[in-house]
Amino acid sequence: MGILSNFSIAQTYYELSGTVVDENNEPLTGATVLLLPVKKAAITDANGVFSIKDLTKGKYTIELSFVGYNTLIDTIVLEENKKYKFQLDVSSLSLQEVVVTDNYSETRKNEVSLNIEIVNDDYLKQNLGGSLMSSLDRLPGVSTIDIGSGQSKPVIRGLGFNRVVVVENNIKHEAQQWGDDHGLEIDQYAVNNIEVIKGPASLMYGSDAIGGVIDMKNKNIPAENSYGGTIDLTGKTNNDFWGSSVSLYGREKWFFADIRATLLDYGDYKVPTDSVDIYSYRAALYKNHLRNTAGKEQNLHFSFGIIQNRFQSQFHFSNINSKNGFFANAHGLEPRNVDVNLHDKSNRDIQYPYQNVNHFKIINSSFYRRDKLKLEFDLGYQRNFRQEWSQYVQHGYMPATFPDNLFFNPDLERQFDKQVYSANVKSYYQLSSRIQLNLGINSEFQDNQIDGRGFIIPAYKQLVLGGFVFAKHNFSDKSLIQAGIRYDYGNINIKEYFDWFPSPIVETGDTIMQYLQRAAKIKRNFSNFTWSIGYNYNPEKWSYKFNIGKSFRMPIAKELAANGVNYHHFSYEVGNADLSPEISYQFDVGIEYSSSKFAIGTTPFLNYFSNYIYLNPSSEHDRLYGNGNQVFYYTQSQVFRYGTELHAHYKLFKSLQIGIIGEYVYSEQLSGAKEGFTLPFSPPPSAIFNIKYKKPKTKFVENAYLSIDYRITAPQNNIVPPEEPTDGYQVVNLGVGGDIVYKKQKVNISMQVQNLFNTKYFNHTSYYRLINVPESGRNFILNISIPFSGKIKQKVN
Repeated sequence: MGILSNFSIAQTYYELSGTVVDENNEPLTGATVLLLPVKKAAITDANGVFSIKDLTKGKYTIELSFVGYNTLIDTIVLEENKKYKFQLDVSSLSLQEVVVTDNYSETRKNEVSLNIEIVNDDYLKQNLGGSLMSSLDRLPGVSTIDIGSGQSKPVIRGLGFNRVVVVENNIKHEAQQWGDDHGLEIDQYAVNNIEVIKGPASLMYGSDAIGGVIDMKNKNIPAENSYGGTIDLTGKTNNDFWGSSVSLYGREKWFFADIRATLLDYGDYKVPTDSVDIYSYRAALYKNHLRNTAGKEQNLHFSFGIIQNRFQSQFHFSNINSKNGFFANAHGLEPRNVDVNLHDKSNRDIQYPYQNVNHFKIINSSFYRRDKLKLEFDLGYQRNFRQEWSQYVQHGYMPATFPDNLFFNPDLERQFDKQVYSANVKSYYQLSSRIQLNLGINSEFQDNQIDGRGFIIPAYKQLVLGGFVFAKHNFSDKSLIQAGIRYDYGNINIKEYFDWFPSPIVETGDTIMQYLQRAAKIKRNFSNFTWSIGYNYNPEKWSYKFNIGKSFRMPIAKELAANGVNYHHFSYEVGNADLSPEISYQFDVGIEYSSSKFAIGTTPFLNYFSNYIYLNPSSEHDRLYGNGNQVFYYTQSQVFRYGTELHAHYKLFKSLQIGIIGEYVYSEQLSGAKEGFTLPFSPPPSAIFNIKYKKPKTKFVENAYLSIDYRITAPQNNIVPPEEPTDGYQVVNLGVGGDIVYKKQKVNISMQVQNLFNTKYFNHTSYYRLINVPESGRNFILNISIPFSGKIKQKVN
């Protein structure tokens, strides 16, 4: 822990100043000092000195951080000008080797009764995956559902898609998350830290958070009169990936701004096999490349804001634009018709089929604080524009030659144009030194339009409103209870849809041609009360938390009105307009012991759904819109789930520790056609055995580390037909890196070797497993990050 000494200096205006030193009492230059909740910051000078002025009387939390040292957090009551001296200690190895275990993370975990994980920018750089979400699958209880190397969706304790909410800068990220092939349009270079909430969080985040939340924050507000930025360079060997991201920021007193540009380009990724068996057809792979999985991405971010004593407002603008191909032998189940000569000419070109995605977002986050009251306001606008392109092919009664009088391109397979308007208001009131009362209102309106020759979901409009009351009472510094209640209302209006081509229908013995209706006009209203109550007890080295609650999720348009081919699930899906909203009850427990050399913790849970929504396979096959895809119908059943996560580490020596991370989830349907079976794509039990060596300072490198992960995943034999069992596997991953400092310039280098032995294995939660495509082969990853900063000189009048 840090050492804190206090001196009082009498002056006219309130000012917080002081020095930050290391374990040898030497000044730390460039340490960050952050004062909350006003979010004022400063950077120490060459003598380790900082100063924050224009502060009002009150209670503040001060956070001091410096690379390679434990973050120090303390509470300060400011009633006069004060000067402090802070001493930071060199950081030890982090718990679980995946979670930021500085004081902020521990404080945050002790404040909430749900189980959470917190990671920062360093973790993301050291664990780069094919996408932002795949970079998180080392966390216990977190996995992904993948389509190729660049498209993945988060899964928390076996629940994904619209059961997990993704939040960026306080606004729920909305795209086409119902789609199996639709990843998240978020720039992982722009994310500063991520908080993963495991378990139902509907109380604070609304309907879709029935499975959990991934809450992402961008860069913190810079210190007064400072400038800086970062240059990030990344390369990966498996798919010849290269990426570059450059950011610049600056602040002069009350105004600050930053900008970031990111470019990514990658080729077809490689798998450790020379062919894949797509049902009854074996498709050869040229040089192990999964043809047409190349892609590119261009991202731009800009933000600015103002800071006053009681008021702060920040605007975020982002535009994510990507183009990536679909595995040519899989799309549409026509592997025999692929022009292999065209696709195999280059591993970097993007041919049909592919998708273009553009996600534009504007967010404003503001807060006002006065005495015991704090008000927060969040406004957001998003537009997600997605086009899927493939060569026109006749199916069923579609015309052999595409008509020239239609209003869309014949090769435009599907188009989705979604606009989302969001508004949140929250208030925090400190009733006393031990009791805090929070109230909030969330609202969101979606308008989703469709186009193209293919159909799976209709156009729709959706309105969601919710309000909550949440209270927290601290019995002491070691124990607290929190409870809340929420009401949600949702309305969805689905447009009817007819085929653009006629099909023959037999009526009273006569055959007539009709434009078949694929979706009826649907209008549904949903509402529900949810609640949660939790207790935390943190005596010395132990931590106990308990939470029980009810969650709610309204059905989405796809579940209510789907009627088309899902090319990436290789199925024909049919919605059910009579579905009821999902209701879930869950009990969570967290127990953890932590000392300087040893830590162990477990987070078991019990979960019951009274009406879980899922796709139920039938014996029918579609012959009108594809090549005989099996028909799946949306239905509901009672589901019981339980599981746990485990983490432990032991420090063998000062710089060497060993650890284990494990997870287990069990699901069983208690009713319906699949009673007694599990849920589709249930993650199998798995564990990571880790050994890590870390040296804070060496002759040439600071914060040097060497890490070895041995991941063991059990076979998944607990399946639901028509799923097939998946064999277990073992994979070894390596990581090495550190900070090279030359003439005060720091260069961070992180290197990984994923799948060291080029093991051929199948991931049970990957859709490509359905067509026998193994996971990526050996991958060398290099990330170089070059930060720079300075102080803006003040003009002398």
